Amino acid sequence: MFTSTFKVLSLIIAAFAIVQITRAGDPDILTDFVAPIGLPIDGNFFTYTGFRVLVGQNTPPPEFKVLKASMIEFSALFGQSVSYAVLQFSAGSINPPHTHPRSAELLFVAQGALQVGFVDTTNKLFTQNLQTGDLFIFPKGLVHFQHNANPKIPALAISAFGSANAGTVSLPNTMFNTSIDDSVLALAFKTNVATIETLKKGFAP
Repeated sequence: MFTSTFKVLSLIIAAFAIVQITRAGDPDILTDFVAPIGLPIDGNFFTYTGFRVLVGQNTPPPEFKVLKASMIEFSALFGQSVSYAVLQFSAGSINPPHTHPRSAELLFVAQGALQVGFVDTTNKLFTQNLQTGDLFIFPKGLVHFQHNANPKIPALAISAFGSANAGTVSLPNTMFNTSIDDSVLALAFKTNVATIETLKKGFAP
C-alpha cells in the first residue's frame, strides 16, 4: 500500500514539476505594475521615447545597430513579460549568430529585405528570405541570425519578445572576446592556437 501511494505521489510531483517548467518565464507580479517606491506615477512612467530618434532619420547607421526597449531601458516593463527591439541594418550588414535565453523572438521586417535563419537542437538549419511586411519566429534559446544581403539598400526590422529582459548571448563575442583559454577554443574548433589568436584580434577594442 505504501509503495503504490508513494509512486502516485511521485507521479503527481513529477507532473507538477513539468507543468512549472513549461510555464517558466518572467515571474508573475502581484500588482498591476511595479513602480518606484515613493514617487508619483503618471502617464510618463508608462511612456518610452527612446525610439523617437528613428522618426525622420534619413541616414542609416554605418553598421548594424540595435535600439532596445527592455526593462533595463524602460522600467515600466518590469513584470509585464514583453519588450521590443528595433534592428537597423546598413547595406550588407549582419546581426551575428546569437541566442535569447529567456524568450522567443518575433521579427517583423519594416523596410528592405533580410535573410534569416536558426538552428534547432538537432543541428537542422531553417532559413528564409524575408521581404518587407514579413514575420518570422525564432524559437526561445536557439541560435539564430539576420543578414541584410543587399549591398546597397539598408533594412529595418522590429522584434518583439515575451520577456521584459530576453537577454542576448552573441556567439562570436562570447567565444572570442572573453577570457576563454586559447587552447580550449582551439580544441573546440579543431584548429590551432594561432588561428584562435587571429580571430580574437578582430574583437580587440
